[in-house]
Amino acid sequence: MLFDPDQKAHSRVAWLDEFQATLTLGAPLVLTNLAQIALTTTDVIVLGRLGPEALAAATLGANLYLGLQIFAIGIVTATSPMMAQAFGRRYRVVRDVRRTFRQGLWSAILLSLLAWLVLWHCEQILFLFGQDPQLAAAAQPFVRDLQWGFLPFLGFVVLRSFMSASQRPMWALAITAVAILFNVAVNWILVFGHFGVPALGLRGSGMATSLSNTFLFVATAIVLVTNRKFRRYHLFGRWWRPDWPRLTTLWRIGLPIGATLGFEVTVFNAAVFLMGQFGATAIAAHSIAIQIATASFMVPLGLGQAATVRVGRAYGANDRHGIARAGWTAFALAISFMATMSVTMMVAPHLLIGVFIDAGDPANAAVVRMATTFLFCAAVFQIADGAQVVGAGMLRGLQDTRMPMVYAALGYWGFGMSLSLFFAFYVGLEGLGIWIGLAAGLAIVACMMIARWIRRDRLGLVPGR
Repeated sequence: MLFDPDQKAHSRVAWLDEFQATLTLGAPLVLTNLAQIALTTTDVIVLGRLGPEALAAATLGANLYLGLQIFAIGIVTATSPMMAQAFGRRYRVVRDVRRTFRQGLWSAILLSLLAWLVLWHCEQILFLFGQDPQLAAAAQPFVRDLQWGFLPFLGFVVLRSFMSASQRPMWALAITAVAILFNVAVNWILVFGHFGVPALGLRGSGMATSLSNTFLFVATAIVLVTNRKFRRYHLFGRWWRPDWPRLTTLWRIGLPIGATLGFEVTVFNAAVFLMGQFGATAIAAHSIAIQIATASFMVPLGLGQAATVRVGRAYGANDRHGIARAGWTAFALAISFMATMSVTMMVAPHLLIGVFIDAGDPANAAVVRMATTFLFCAAVFQIADGAQVVGAGMLRGLQDTRMPMVYAALGYWGFGMSLSLFFAFYVGLEGLGIWIGLAAGLAIVACMMIARWIRRDRLGLVPGR
């Protein structure tokens, strides 16, 4: 075969263009994810000033709320690869995008109705889970005010999915940044009582979060209706009209995504309860290490969301080479970042831990030592964590969600939790054993996700030319 320098140069340009496109799309998505963490962190900081009992009650209620919300987010997130495919296909794009968007809103309403039914009985559910009756009773009014933000937040996820699929994510980032300031102000007014408003305590925080979620939805909707580049899609036009085949497709793709996210989140939630078996020091050290790992995770998560859009567009255009470039570019960026974070966690753990507690205080010495050990485990699984979330995003771009769900169930619970229990209790490594199991679970899921991506042609996930 003769060497063709023009073809090689064209290929190099195509990869550089994909690199730039992924960074341009992924950076705002990463920052939006970090901003949403800041939104919830604000609530924790405010509630911490009310005392440990209020914080504990809110944490119990919020965990129940977030468990339902994350599953629901997974379902409506299916709008992203569906709309990205329509953009890539470029045939009847306005009609197809609008119909997918509409069914995303329908799904958000249905999921919210079901969630409200569950959350209204928060106290009874927490009591059934064996939680302190007083804390469960204190959590109920908080959750009943918090739950009304469920629908507007899911609506915001659908709006954000459209912005991402259209490769204009900066609006979502800007609105989320403003929402942080809005949340701080409303928390300050309602929780502590200012400007003539009575101090509502826990209930005030629940109201503030609901109002902030409503702000996210309303502000984003106004942009979509008024902005010239978005207006031509008429997204809210006749939104009440059903499209049953499209709704079925959305749930076929979205239910496995919701389950995949649920398996990952619940295994880490379970790790917190297991860590409680080993005392307050273990819980504190675990909380610090997991917060650092979560902040790091937001970068590959955003790149995985970008991969879904970029792969989905190439999939819609039936561009096999574009699919490969989009997936591997996001993967390379994510692994490069996570490798850097891994080295940082190993080399400078005290610097990272010092953000949360005074690492030089002798009273914190035990927590710092244990957190350093846990952070070393987190450093080991950084690359695997990045690989599994980007791998899932790449496969979602191909609308392949069912087998990744099976991989998540097997990896996180079948292997990860089993190994955590084995090393923590049978071997006697306690908290370290739990982290070894979590790391192993992430590595197994990552290997299965990437292996499926590599075999995408043989599995028939990519349409033939």
